[in-house]
Amino acid sequence: MVATAASPREGWSSRSAFILAAIGAAVGLGNLWRFPTLAGENGGGAFVLFYIGCVFLLGLPLLLAEIFIGRAGQSDAVGSIRNVAAQSGVSTRWSLFGGLGALAAFLIVSFYSVVAGWVLYYVGVFGMDLLQALLAGDPFRGALQGQSQEVIAGRMGNLFASPGLLLTMHLLFMGATLFTVARGVSGGIEKAATWLMPAFFVLLVGITIYGAVVGDVGEAVAFLFTPDWSKLTPEVMNAALGQALFSLSLGVAGIITYGSYIQEGTKLGSTAAAIAIADTGVALLAGLMIFPIVFAVGLDPAAGPTLVFQTLPFAFEAMPAGSLIGFLFFILILVAAITSSISLLEVPTAWGVGEMGWSRHKSALIFGAGAFAIGVFCLLGYNVLADVRPLGFWSIFAETDILDTVDGFTGKIMLPLGALLASLFIGWRADRRLLETTTGLSNGMFMVWRFLLAWVCPLAVTIILVTGLFPSLLG
Repeated sequence: MVATAASPREGWSSRSAFILAAIGAAVGLGNLWRFPTLAGENGGGAFVLFYIGCVFLLGLPLLLAEIFIGRAGQSDAVGSIRNVAAQSGVSTRWSLFGGLGALAAFLIVSFYSVVAGWVLYYVGVFGMDLLQALLAGDPFRGALQGQSQEVIAGRMGNLFASPGLLLTMHLLFMGATLFTVARGVSGGIEKAATWLMPAFFVLLVGITIYGAVVGDVGEAVAFLFTPDWSKLTPEVMNAALGQALFSLSLGVAGIITYGSYIQEGTKLGSTAAAIAIADTGVALLAGLMIFPIVFAVGLDPAAGPTLVFQTLPFAFEAMPAGSLIGFLFFILILVAAITSSISLLEVPTAWGVGEMGWSRHKSALIFGAGAFAIGVFCLLGYNVLADVRPLGFWSIFAETDILDTVDGFTGKIMLPLGALLASLFIGWRADRRLLETTTGLSNGMFMVWRFLLAWVCPLAVTIILVTGLFPSLLG
């Protein structure tokens, strides 16, 4: 049973509900963990400014393209592309890239849940620390009092060495994601977005203000926004290009799926712009939240992936009210993670409903359980299966564990390939009148948008795809 445009579908109650849900889909670990990590590793200002340019020249056109496909197609990702292709008089085989996106979303949520489980663990660590501070009558003390930097940093290694603890965190997080998706668009996803995203922004702004007051905000601003163009190497530009796509959740069909629930008459251009601006703003605020604290205690901004889980916990130890702020910081990341994981699981769930005719509960359970199972292998790759290299025969994955292999395969191949096909489909094959009618763009804006999709986006995304497969080209 295949959903068609005439089939009754769930939908967002309002444009603002869609914007909140879409921002929740886009804002995740990519903004709060990956962006500060990349900014720190790639020298700050030059990377940040080039990244902002990539968002608006490449990310925004692709974002609008995916929203359009969902709105015009009114089905799951595969069905929406098939419907738009049929309305445009072109081959419905273009729907294959919707299937690619749905598969990518399914694989990503499997390891995303494992990483979010780490966040959940640190929520527990700082929650217990805050409780002890409250019982001691000193709620504004630094976090993890009396623990050395080695002990605090060692928590991550201890977590990785505990498969039972990793499994428990993974199960709790995936369970919350599955529960929300199974409740449907209005009863689950929209409610989660309308409650969690305002709380997210309050926490983000609050902790950013805290960092500005107690940290070294001047050095952080200089680091993030003063470009040293000599550092804008091909590797840095490629990292910024990839982050622009990753941050907006493009190439995984999540925005297509969410777009299919939009009410008729919604202005797609301004909606896409609002999502892109909010997502970029969150990434920049994340940098302004984290780096003042890092610089204030003399830590390395280029700490890499350990920045959030090892560097910052030690920074909170030396900060006033560090126990409270540390707890709120990891709550903030957890909220971002859950809204993104919901959108990821919704993609294959919608496919099961639209293409297989399953009930929402059945589809969510099948894909949630499948993603959980893959995630179990990913977390065991840190301990029991630490020597396993799933794609060890492939040079770019020769040294990567199970989780990093799934992450790398989806990020280097599936996401850019999906984004490339989406840009070619809308830039070259979709019916112009359908595009103009549905998007509501002015003639000038429409011409610019179509040009970017037809020429600039394919070139940029091809560069990401090729250099991901052949990294030596950047050398």
